[in-house]
Amino acid sequence: MSLTIVNVRVFDGESGDLKEGPVHISDGKIVQVGGVPPQADQVLDGGGGTVVPGFIDAHFHAYGTALDLLTIESSPLSYMALAGARRLGAALARGFTTVRDVAGGDPGLAKAIAEGLIPAPRYLYTGPALSQTGGHSDLRPADADLCACWTHMGEVVDGVDPLRRAVRDRFRRGAHAIKIMASGGVVSPTDPIRVPQYSAEEIRAVTDEAARRGSYVAAHAYSPEAIAHAVENGVRSVEHGNLMDAATAELMAERGAFLVPTLATYDAMDRRGAEVGLAQVSQDKNREVLDAGRKAIELARRAGVRIGFGTDLMGVLEDEQLNGLRLQSEVEGPLAALRAATSVNADLIGRSDLGRVRPGAVADLLVLPGDPFTDPAVLWSHPGHRTVIQEGTVVQEGTARHAAG
Repeated sequence: MSLTIVNVRVFDGESGDLKEGPVHISDGKIVQVGGVPPQADQVLDGGGGTVVPGFIDAHFHAYGTALDLLTIESSPLSYMALAGARRLGAALARGFTTVRDVAGGDPGLAKAIAEGLIPAPRYLYTGPALSQTGGHSDLRPADADLCACWTHMGEVVDGVDPLRRAVRDRFRRGAHAIKIMASGGVVSPTDPIRVPQYSAEEIRAVTDEAARRGSYVAAHAYSPEAIAHAVENGVRSVEHGNLMDAATAELMAERGAFLVPTLATYDAMDRRGAEVGLAQVSQDKNREVLDAGRKAIELARRAGVRIGFGTDLMGVLEDEQLNGLRLQSEVEGPLAALRAATSVNADLIGRSDLGRVRPGAVADLLVLPGDPFTDPAVLWSHPGHRTVIQEGTVVQEGTARHAAG
């Protein structure tokens, strides 16, 4: 099957200069950009809009169906899979053709997506995030005697040998990478945000296992102490990083670590936290990191850190996913935000054939109804107006017009 997108200009995932179309696709791959395309089975009129690579959300939670993590972990996995499928389908309709689930996911959900049972982005999962006792995935209140035996989004695992077994089992089950909790968090009840979590020996055990598997480790970390602790022990992807300082940013650049900011979730929880029942302690923690997230991006950019894009939205806040592009554009401009959500995230996940519009790349594409550099709002406004193409197949047709080839 072949498809040609005409009457468009093209953002290739990297350059700030738009190229002239058309874009020709065959068998799910881009084969030509510009020039005179060969005869196609289908022709899509882009209406003078812009073709961009499909967005990649590098911090997504399919099973993040509520802000209360105990509610999530006590729900049946069958419910979580059905609710997660709906969340994935909604993300695809917004233009996210790939997501990295960095706390959750399992072979069953991945198999259903691979078999086409549900509409969904390309799905890369870590399995449950690894947490120390009393860490960010230990959801027990201090005054409650509960069993920390849940494994939907997080698992409490202490000690070098148990961590090695847990990592090996995640890779056995098809994990793309491994997620650890390296500092406290906003929605967990008993862990201060700034305190580093896991010992150096424990983190090195995880990163060693991942490296020998040809993979990497992503770490939830906020403070300079926690970020440095993670990166010095082999972590490649720092999630959030809101409280970093200049020295920590320099360390990340030196070690080749990526930053995945998640501005959308803090902004959404600040505006809507009380409305959706976010605990007061979590609202207070959120305010501590809200404004710092923008500063962290500026520090990282100045140091030369590669900056990706993630959202980390839970429960009903999932509808804020595109708002993350607005927030990141406000800090760095639309070009940097677009690169973050396309080519940089593609490099982070080790898929140079994604996040770019060039011959040989996978034809995961969006047709936006305008120029994102002169009208950045087309990135986050009116998702129904955009056309979404996944591996050369139109999965949502927006304002573009479709005609027989």
